[in-house]
Amino acid sequence: MKQVIITKQDFNRIHRSITDAKARNTIKKEEAENLLAELKAAKIVDPAEVEKDVVTMNSIVKIHFQNNKTTMQFQLVYPSEANIKEKKISIFSSVAAALIGYRVGDEIDWLIPSGMTKIVIDEIVYQPEAAGDFDL
Repeated sequence: MKQVIITKQDFNRIHRSITDAKARNTIKKEEAENLLAELKAAKIVDPAEVEKDVVTMNSIVKIHFQNNKTTMQFQLVYPSEANIKEKKISIFSSVAAALIGYRVGDEIDWLIPSGMTKIVIDEIVYQPEAAGDFDL
């Protein structure tokens, strides 16, 4: 498995979001543990140093599923900002958690009800750090 890259700011905010959600019982224990394990294994970088092809929080990404070529575009957001109609997907969702820290072109194994598939990151339409938006 490739090492994911997380900005210091994203690491701290995601960690805080998980802690808050655990206290309110709004995240399943297994999901929290999986996301925390991903964070602990990540390479932590300064927001100004993250490369523009890395999926960070508030990034808008285009992906496709290798098994059926379905494409999607959405924004990774914190749980309080999630809105499916606006294509804003919570970091607590399995697809967002699977993508954070990976790069354009990466293939990520993802378990869906019908079995294992691969998600391919096609493009980062918007990355806050690349745009100089460090306060999102």
